[in-house]
Amino acid sequence: MWDGRRYHCLDYELKKRFGEKMYKLSLDGGMTCPNRDGSLGYGGCIFCSGEGSGDFAAQMNTDIRRQLLQAKAILGKKYGGSRYIAYFQSYTNTYAPVSYLEKLFTEVIQQEDIAVLDIATRPDCLGRDVLELIRSLTAVKPVWVELGLQTSDDRTAALIHRCYPTALYSQAVSNLHQAGAEVITHMIIGLPGENRNTILQTADYIASCGSDGIKLQLLHVLRGTVLAQMYERGECSVLTEDDYISLLCDIIARLPPEIVIHRLTGDGNKDTLIAPLWSCRKGAVLNHIHHALRLRGIIQGCAPLES
Repeated sequence: MWDGRRYHCLDYELKKRFGEKMYKLSLDGGMTCPNRDGSLGYGGCIFCSGEGSGDFAAQMNTDIRRQLLQAKAILGKKYGGSRYIAYFQSYTNTYAPVSYLEKLFTEVIQQEDIAVLDIATRPDCLGRDVLELIRSLTAVKPVWVELGLQTSDDRTAALIHRCYPTALYSQAVSNLHQAGAEVITHMIIGLPGENRNTILQTADYIASCGSDGIKLQLLHVLRGTVLAQMYERGECSVLTEDDYISLLCDIIARLPPEIVIHRLTGDGNKDTLIAPLWSCRKGAVLNHIHHALRLRGIIQGCAPLES
């Protein structure tokens, strides 16, 4: 097992590769998303609140060096390490001219205390010029690219207004691997209309495409989103804690041991979270997950993928 864990967690992977646990500096590249600016749609996916980078993010719309300093200051109270992961989190961080991306990413990756460059984006925003840039960056330091797949079911993808076909994801993973980058895939558990089979099919698909890591996220209903309107009209529901943990255990059992699990759940902004409110107790939820894994005798990869 991985430092006593029953799954291949990020902390274990970081200590193995870099000799220490590292925190992420959440940065804002000043980009939007083709699903928000009208290129493909407006407003983003139905669950997207447009809130930005979260609690440990630097102030938006500031110089990137200043953002780095601000983000380190925010983490300073909880982290005494010497190196960081620079995480471009908000929206689609390859949705800009490559000349702009090159200047932005190069400035960050050349910082002495940055160990990894982590870029969140979409599979349909990885043109040849962007891939060549990523290739050049991987020659400097490791580059992670996070892809928001959420589901492998194209019917669900249409419902959540993802605005790209699933086939683009598998091609993006292949292209990124050829460029030398590592891929982390985002998957949401509990999307409207999905059942256990649909959810497990997404997990199997992510594994079969060769993703290096996965972020597992509980569906949150946040104020100001299309999903919130659907929830209030009774058109969708959220998972109970027991149901979520049961599904999560099933997913972990079938993920290959080499896939790094970057996240087991998620905590929405308490000021805007409508449901499920049980997710606010993150520490307790993680303890319940670990207990369920032990109780069911599950270790990551113990169950084969289904054909």
